[in-house]
Amino acid sequence: MIYVKDIMTRKVRTIDADASIKEAAKAMSKWRIGALVIMAGSKPVGIITEGDISRSVARGHDPDATVGSLKKSLITVSPAEKVEVAARIMSEAGIKKLPVMENHKLVGIVTQTDIVGSSFSLVTSLKEMVQARYRPPDFEM
Repeated sequence: MIYVKDIMTRKVRTIDADASIKEAAKAMSKWRIGALVIMAGSKPVGIITEGDISRSVARGHDPDATVGSLKKSLITVSPAEKVEVAARIMSEAGIKKLPVMENHKLVGIVTQTDIVGSSFSLVTSLKEMVQARYRPPDFEM
């Protein structure tokens, strides 16, 4: 059984709700990441992604507007939750990144890439186990 805590990224980049969309884009570019968790003080209140930024630009939104103006309700998961549950939450909500919360505190983030990677590792491990146990018959002539 694989849990969110096993695959999540523990170092989460954040941005203040009062920061501009332009600042968020620069931060994502600098850190080579696809999302920032929006904070109001020490409380996570939203998430902004590269997709959110590109859609806001396409719609003519002011790049100097605050990231808080783009935020949607924050969907989160517990680190103790099974990866399958996190994947279902993402699928049903149509999101690719899921902040991880424990005791009302941001402790990580899990992405679709993390989930696919963990699934690939699991399949590879199972394949290796089967190959190690299977020995082809010895045909001598």
